[in-house]
Amino acid sequence: MRRLLIVPAAGIGSRLKASVPKALVPVAGRPMIDRVLDLYAAYIEHAVVVAHPSFADTLRGRGRADVTIVEQPEPTGMLDAILLATPVVRERVPDRVWITWCDQVAVLPATIERLAAAEADEPALVFPTVTRADPYIHVVRDASGQIVDVLHRREGDALPPAGESDMGLFALARGAFERLPEYARALTPGRATRERNFLPFIPWLSSRAAVATVPCTDVREAVGINTPDELRTAEAWLREREAVR
Repeated sequence: MRRLLIVPAAGIGSRLKASVPKALVPVAGRPMIDRVLDLYAAYIEHAVVVAHPSFADTLRGRGRADVTIVEQPEPTGMLDAILLATPVVRERVPDRVWITWCDQVAVLPATIERLAAAEADEPALVFPTVTRADPYIHVVRDASGQIVDVLHRREGDALPPAGESDMGLFALARGAFERLPEYARALTPGRATRERNFLPFIPWLSSRAAVATVPCTDVREAVGINTPDELRTAEAWLREREAVR
């Protein structure tokens, strides 16, 4: 199966208070973007990294032949970042398009393997989820289990004390990826951020095609890195894992 990975990585990392762009922040001794790309190297043929123009050439200079760098000048949302990879998707015509945020560096190989195996059923979209207390995102399902909404704390939604969250990793059929412009035309920007978000695409697609989820392996692998505390948490667990290999 031919897969292409899209990594939105245009953030400058202001909340991390780092001296380098977020994608280049060291995580347990290695740049964040290198950790992410290496996680998926065995599963994909090519990656598209979406970067801000201020550091796009720095990423190009890292010399990875299996990576294309595209530029996002304005932070208008993850949806727009993902859509910038469209020309590369059209050129390479993968069977599946995977998407992951650049700070999801702690995903376990077992979870990635479970995600890849779930593609055998040819869902339009499949993604791993985690059940956690005080969620930042909550996937809402109806009585049949179909996803009907995604709540987002950053947009001012009221979230339950515990909920089902995504892990910033999504595997789409190419046909589902090609429906993103249709979704974008109907999209209302986020109430609080005014950004064009990707996550509402999940219930939109779920009402039109097969959307599946797989469980994570360990709740700790879902950590994102937006603050110094989250960076320390991710580094501690990665070092713990690497010490027992």
